[in-house]
Amino acid sequence: MNLNYIIADINYSVESIMEFTKPELPAFWSDPFFHFFPDIDRVYFNTLDKESRAKLLTDYFKNFENENKALLDEKLQKYNRRWEECRNQVVSALEDSFSLDLSDLFNDMKCFVTYNPVSPRYLENHSFDVFYLNSENGALGSSIHEIIHFVWFYVWQNHFRDDSSEYETPNLKWVLSEALVETIMRDERLYSINPYAKDCVYPYFYTMNPGGRNILDIFYEMFSSMSITEFMEESYRFCVEHENEIRAHIEKSENNP
Repeated sequence: MNLNYIIADINYSVESIMEFTKPELPAFWSDPFFHFFPDIDRVYFNTLDKESRAKLLTDYFKNFENENKALLDEKLQKYNRRWEECRNQVVSALEDSFSLDLSDLFNDMKCFVTYNPVSPRYLENHSFDVFYLNSENGALGSSIHEIIHFVWFYVWQNHFRDDSSEYETPNLKWVLSEALVETIMRDERLYSINPYAKDCVYPYFYTMNPGGRNILDIFYEMFSSMSITEFMEESYRFCVEHENEIRAHIEKSENNP
């Protein structure tokens, strides 16, 4: 397993930001961007058509990048160095959690450093994003979160042989994959090097109590007593049984951040 951090080009960042600041999306998704970039007026931004929004962002970040080149170069060096320092520890923890030899897997992972505070992952090409304001420890913590997704769906696909399009939002398999990160992150080898470990999944999972118990505690108990594939089967069965309650809680949380 290997990972290389790369400064994303401006067009990449702009496209990513555009995806998460669509006016029709809940503020849950767009608030982070406007919080970190208050110079961009949300009200004015939302009056523009798509092409004009893209031009505004492109012009803004061209100036921003020129003014912050030294900072970005420093971040890149720190991110890559911190990954190298912790790689063996991360790999060892994930191999134990997933009962999998990772020595010949995911050696092509790329992390694009972007201006989007929301950091998506792309399963098909083993890449994901991280926000440029992260410290090297924060970038590592965010990276572990995304790497867990890659390994989870690799094992999942080999077990279920299902349609990988179902691994994306808003499918229930996506919901499960986002929650289970907290389960895997409880491993002390990961927890100890992730400054976001206490807040490593979407906030609504910490208050999600289907059947009267917190879903994260339920999943951890399952994980601790089962093989990884048994856990996948049982955790997904649980999500299906409680889908209405889970989705209602997510919708309420996203619309009332």
